[in-house]
Amino acid sequence: MEIQTNLSQKISFTKEVKNYHSEILTDEALIFLEALQNRFNERRLVLLKNREHQQQLYDLGTHPSFPENTKEIRNSEWTANSIPTDLQDRRVEITGPVDRKMVINALNSGAKTFMADFEDSNAPTWTNCLQGQQNLKDAINRTISFYDSKKDKTYQLKEEIAVLIIRPRGLHLNEKHLLIHNQEISASVFDFGLYLFHNHQQLKKNGTGPYYYIPKLEHFTEAIWWNDVIDFSEEYLGIEQGTTKVTVLIETITASFQLDEIIYALKDHIVGLNCGRWDYIFSYIKKLRNHKNFIVPNRSQVTMASPFMDAYSKLVIQRCHKRNILAIGGMAAQIPIKNDKKSNTIAFTKVKADKEREVKNGHDGTWVAHPGMVELAMQVFNTYMPSPNQIDVKRNDIKITESDLLVIPKGIITEKGIQKNINVGIHYIASWLGGNGAVALYHLMEDAATAEISRTQIWQWLKSEVVLEDKRIFDVTLFETLFKDELLVIKKQVGDTLFEGTNYQNAIEIFHKLVTTEKFEEFLTNKAYQYL
Repeated sequence: MEIQTNLSQKISFTKEVKNYHSEILTDEALIFLEALQNRFNERRLVLLKNREHQQQLYDLGTHPSFPENTKEIRNSEWTANSIPTDLQDRRVEITGPVDRKMVINALNSGAKTFMADFEDSNAPTWTNCLQGQQNLKDAINRTISFYDSKKDKTYQLKEEIAVLIIRPRGLHLNEKHLLIHNQEISASVFDFGLYLFHNHQQLKKNGTGPYYYIPKLEHFTEAIWWNDVIDFSEEYLGIEQGTTKVTVLIETITASFQLDEIIYALKDHIVGLNCGRWDYIFSYIKKLRNHKNFIVPNRSQVTMASPFMDAYSKLVIQRCHKRNILAIGGMAAQIPIKNDKKSNTIAFTKVKADKEREVKNGHDGTWVAHPGMVELAMQVFNTYMPSPNQIDVKRNDIKITESDLLVIPKGIITEKGIQKNINVGIHYIASWLGGNGAVALYHLMEDAATAEISRTQIWQWLKSEVVLEDKRIFDVTLFETLFKDELLVIKKQVGDTLFEGTNYQNAIEIFHKLVTTEKFEEFLTNKAYQYL
């Protein structure tokens, strides 16, 4: 392959960049990123345009459906390529951002795998993204350590650690600090490419491989794009074809109608699908937001027992097992609650019931957000799944229709539900702007997905002027009253200094604009990224 080596003319950094992270952004790594960007970015932008066109059709009243032109893929007999040994048992996976302490604790947690996240639980500051790459490189080389001066404690890796899987940022995001031909590089290309470039050789020596989680796909053509990126990268770097393995997060309502097609597009690399439940709820509301009479109740009332969520989860299991890949369940956002035994017992009971539902339905593994939940989830899956996975449970008894995937959940909308969405949304955005993308709020580990639900629900309820449980109409006047009242609550929670600081004031402005604007903003992170 021809490689352009004149870096000075083709690659540049924005003026905000002070640290060039020379160990990660080597000339050779930058040349590789340039090759990926040149070859694939134009196609990525077309795919994003296609999303806009599809949304216009939904706004006119159409619904997602099983594609007619790919019926043969859905109905024919074929399977994906083999699953590496170290990915065949994924009964408990822990997820979290890529800061140094988190990487060590997650790898040491006792979970089978750790998804190191550059996306929803990572605030994508330049430092977070580049230091995250360094942290992962050090972990793979087993040179990573972290000293906590407050605790006077040093953190290091144990002998036995979780298998590492990386989640790059989604197709809709750019990395604004690095320009290729004066154009912002795709954040997907940036995160994917740097990790693969620096670590594929050491991963092979370690007896594992470059493993990824692919987020937020909305159409199987986006899976084809990822497949081509991977194939090109393996050839460029001299990696044996098929070494790079991916698990695709099914976290958009449109993707659930194209499961077989997504698997087929990536069949040489794919090892599983995952039920990204919080983003899925966000996508469900977002895509159908302009449908008449389409109203989703308080966030707390939408659970995996809701008919549309139950249908989606079971369909993922059935299609994965038909194609001989793994079906990973969703996130338990609960975290251990110290000094409150009753609340802690309730949280653990909820997690236990959730994981029992997943394993009994046929899932091969599940997600937790906190090391303190690993043991509980492990016990549940050990009890009901003695084998490494249950791909042999084909669930041919399941018949999921298009309408099953679209059933509107029943419930109510309350003042308390509005207040909680405002509260969580502003707290999360403020934390994100401060560089922290994983935030413990009200005994739940929140990331960008839950903040997206919060602001999207407010936008939809306000636009539709829904009737609350107490018969009041949720209009602009009522919203502004509740918004001002909730700001007083937030101010009391965080104190005057933090509340008056830049992050909270920007978060308040961002959240208010997002929920009152006439034109819906597709991702809050796109809006908020301008402030980082």
